[in-house]
Amino acid sequence: MKKNCWLVLGMMIATSAVAQVSTNALPEIPAPATVAPAAPAVTETNAVAPAPKKKAPVTHKKKAAAKKISEPASALVAGSATVISPNLNVRGQAGLKGEVVGHLKSGDSVTVISQITLDKHAADEPAQWAKVALPSGTKVWVNSKFVDATNKIVSVKKLNLRAGPGENYSVLGVLEKGASISELTAKGDWTQIETPTNAFAFVAAMYLKQEAAPVVEPTPAASAVTETAPVVVPPPTASTVAEATPVIAQPPTVVDAAVATNVPAVIDTNAAAPVIDTNPPPPRVVSHEGFVRSSSSLVAPTAYELFDLDSGNAINYLYSTSTNLDISRYYGFQVIVTGEEGISARWKDMPVLTIQKIYVISTNSLPINRVSSPRASQQQHQRR
Repeated sequence: MKKNCWLVLGMMIATSAVAQVSTNALPEIPAPATVAPAAPAVTETNAVAPAPKKKAPVTHKKKAAAKKISEPASALVAGSATVISPNLNVRGQAGLKGEVVGHLKSGDSVTVISQITLDKHAADEPAQWAKVALPSGTKVWVNSKFVDATNKIVSVKKLNLRAGPGENYSVLGVLEKGASISELTAKGDWTQIETPTNAFAFVAAMYLKQEAAPVVEPTPAASAVTETAPVVVPPPTASTVAEATPVIAQPPTVVDAAVATNVPAVIDTNAAAPVIDTNPPPPRVVSHEGFVRSSSSLVAPTAYELFDLDSGNAINYLYSTSTNLDISRYYGFQVIVTGEEGISARWKDMPVLTIQKIYVISTNSLPINRVSSPRASQQQHQRR
């Protein structure tokens, strides 16, 4: 019975499900909407195409040539001179390469030591320079290591006066051993002192004026005068009055020694003989610190030179008359060289230092790329 009931119930449920399927039909799928094609972009046929940009022409600026200065000829002599420039630079060396160590104004008086003419100079650089006594108040420095700290006197044979606290500044003079100094201030190993009387510097000669020395006219020599004895005429006698020819006494004859040919000229035996200086100035002995390297120039007077590592400039060309001194042994060393400093006879602007002493400070302080090859230097001298 129960089984039949369940069968009837199942049939009823199945019939209900079929009816529900037939009444729940899916709705129709609508047709896809048509999308209007996009309108073509409007092209302006009358529009003017932009003109292509022209590149600006590349102009190469020519380096302006140095303007040559008009330099009047100067002939300064040792003595006082007056500055005629509103602002005149005082330099540590002759030429524009010398650093400015002081200034002078118009009307200032300076003491000229000598005049120097540069063999080689730039177009905008004066050729004539005056070596003058260093103006008072100019800063002068010395290395404190060579000064006795207790007595404030120079303890070495020669001590350079520098324009600043370092070896790269110009030399403004030399102090002898035992010279006393007056210390003003100190900076590291360097001491600023009062300006010594033997310190010097350089100014352009064209900006100095000297008063012309008065011309002394030579005193003319007195003409030699020769007097002739007067002729004495005896009074005529009675017997000779008619026959005697009257004799007229002649005045003394004056003879000019500059014109006469038979009268010797007067010679002053007391005139002073010309003075000949038989004592030439003593040699200039200096001490310079630097590094030894081979000379890189084809016209260098020697094979080796002493140069400053900071500036890269040569200080002196090294030369020795001793056969026992081999300069190549000091190649690349940091040294202090003492000797006689002079100028090459062939190249007037090349200082040569004849070595007397060499003191080695360091043997490995110089980078190898800052020193030229000794072999290259030897080849240069062979070509010369």
